[in-house]
Amino acid sequence: MVHFADRLCQAVKAKRTPVIVGIDPRLKELPPEFLKEVSVSDPLGQAAVVEKFCTDVLDVVADLVPAVKIQLAFFECLGPPALGALQRVILHARKRGLLVILDGKRGDIGSTAEAYAQAYLGPEGIAPWPGDALTIQPYLGGDAMEPFVTLARERGCGVFVLVRTSNPGARDFQDLSAADGTPLYQKVAEWVERKSLELCGECGLGLIGAVVGATYPEDLAQLRQAMPHTWLLVPGYGAQGATAADVAGAFLSDGLGALINNSRGIIFAFKNPAYSSLVSEKGWQSAVRRATEDMIAELRRATPAGNL
Repeated sequence: MVHFADRLCQAVKAKRTPVIVGIDPRLKELPPEFLKEVSVSDPLGQAAVVEKFCTDVLDVVADLVPAVKIQLAFFECLGPPALGALQRVILHARKRGLLVILDGKRGDIGSTAEAYAQAYLGPEGIAPWPGDALTIQPYLGGDAMEPFVTLARERGCGVFVLVRTSNPGARDFQDLSAADGTPLYQKVAEWVERKSLELCGECGLGLIGAVVGATYPEDLAQLRQAMPHTWLLVPGYGAQGATAADVAGAFLSDGLGALINNSRGIIFAFKNPAYSSLVSEKGWQSAVRRATEDMIAELRRATPAGNL
């Protein structure tokens, strides 16, 4: 079984980009053609259009990017039919050769944490929603993260621990000082790096990654230095305001070590005036592809991703 970090390195090198597309199918924001005959009282219809939209996006970007990040909440909020759609979207992504990061920010203790891990980590036929990696939160402590790490190791998967998130309120708790004066997020980073070093692949990076938001670029650069053996999953690019210059500090010198996520800026690119003529001529899918290509090019120009 190939180590998760090595699979990720291979995928990023093969596509020559760290760009990952966030699959956040907000129902009300889908292209108008998907919403013509769907009502709030039609959960089966809602699940069907979300599934169709997501698989269309996957088909557009599959040859461009190494991975996608699927936000579980936008399926869960639509009820049971959408959970079946989620499974099929995951399987479609894997069929198209994409690594799948499931963004659920799960976290609990003991057998409950293990149950979450069994649900979302593993190959098709083993996990019901078979992700290659899962985001988890560290608030309950190391023992609550260990079941995720253990099962990820057994199944050739990875986990991404929330270290420094991209939201405006991140500092409310993440900046609180420990007894030695170190901010809490740095304590989490120390744990992640220590475990990453223990569980390194041949590429020199571990199966435990860190979620570090692009909206705090100085912290991002500092955390890159503090976690040299850790993959960084970086949200905040695009709709949240971060640019290529903001994420440049996330990379190792060879262009590896960082995954830069863009969700709304890509999947809803048909709303961007810059792509309006393209949409009118070729459809919303053309905007998704062009936005992905533009992001890839921008990161190659402005970050170490150009070394891939």
